[in-house]
Amino acid sequence: MSKTTNYDVKDMKLAGEGKRRILWADGDMPVLAMIRERFAKEKPLQGRRMSACLHVTAETANLARTLKAGGADLLLCASNPLSTQDDVAASLVKDFGIKVYAVRAENRKTYYDHIASACKHRPTVTMDDGADLVNALHTDMSRYADDIVASMEETTTGVIRLRAMEKNGILKFPVIAVNDADTKHLFDNRYGTGQSSLDGVIRATDFLLAGKKVVVVGYGWCGRGVSARAKGAGANVIICEVDPVRALEAVMDGFSVMPIAAAAAVGDLFITVTGDINVIDTPHFRKMKDGAIVCNSGHFNVELNLVGLKKAAKKINRGVRNLVDEYVMPGNRRIYILAEGRLVNLACAEGHPASVMDMSFATQALASEYAIKQAGKLSVAVHPVPARIDSWVAKLKLKTMDVKIDSLTAEQKKYLASSDMGT
Repeated sequence: MSKTTNYDVKDMKLAGEGKRRILWADGDMPVLAMIRERFAKEKPLQGRRMSACLHVTAETANLARTLKAGGADLLLCASNPLSTQDDVAASLVKDFGIKVYAVRAENRKTYYDHIASACKHRPTVTMDDGADLVNALHTDMSRYADDIVASMEETTTGVIRLRAMEKNGILKFPVIAVNDADTKHLFDNRYGTGQSSLDGVIRATDFLLAGKKVVVVGYGWCGRGVSARAKGAGANVIICEVDPVRALEAVMDGFSVMPIAAAAAVGDLFITVTGDINVIDTPHFRKMKDGAIVCNSGHFNVELNLVGLKKAAKKINRGVRNLVDEYVMPGNRRIYILAEGRLVNLACAEGHPASVMDMSFATQALASEYAIKQAGKLSVAVHPVPARIDSWVAKLKLKTMDVKIDSLTAEQKKYLASSDMGT
């Protein structure tokens, strides 16, 4: 491991492969590339210190390049111990001059030491993937929060945490809920999580989806994506939900819906995508059949009660395959946990495809520019991404895909704006 005051990465010798991966991803991120070109000319982030706590992947690297092109003094740390791509981290330091603090499989102490480094960078703008950085700036590192004009949050889990902070009156600075932008959650969460989660499962286990019972816990946008992809691969998909509207939607989308207590006994593969704690709990693990595979695609591993599972198991065999742990239950039933319950799509695969992250990170970059322009004007609250940013990103993405759409005629605009034109 190499350490200096400017970075902490696993091995700088990995930089060559990391650069190849970054540039490969860049080829499928044309909207972000357009923003980077403009940022390089206009420097809208000039003089701003930025700290970003994100998954350190090839796609994130291209966002980091864009922010630096805009003039930002950027520091990047990992938002999850198992999501870092070490070669990418090395390349960002060596080839692009970005401060990076991220090592795959870093322990808890190192993880929070890296977040502390992001705080000590004294940012004026932050980016978060799960709100761990913002949480640190509200607790142990609160002395570094005074200069922050705004933060961007990229995940459902993070937005939930931040809205709770706002409700409880403890939020210290404005936050832009990038996750809630249409060009983020409708695509990244649905198509990105859907494809990459199953990619992670298959890489880790060589699991055949066709004919299997796949239990998806949560039917938000991530759950919709995972369910649709699993169904398309021939799986019999079961949805577990607490929201009656989402449960009804799942039924009408053609899925079986039942409580997790019932699904636990029949599922072959379980994937959690809720953003909540212990959605698969000890009693559910006790009901699972021999050979059940369990993984999480929500941001934090708390969705699985692994502490309870450890206590219930007779024996634990670590690493029966790469990133697969076997828990032997009473009666010698085996339960397989993937990636220690952490994000299966990033720990066991490469995360979302670059094409979908193109929209998410384009929105992220433009939200940062907006936040800086609005410095001092935004109330201390969780704010939506302006609709014009969503619209602009969507239009550019369609253009890069060579897709044309209609425009309203003057007559149609007048009709939609009127109140006196009936049947």
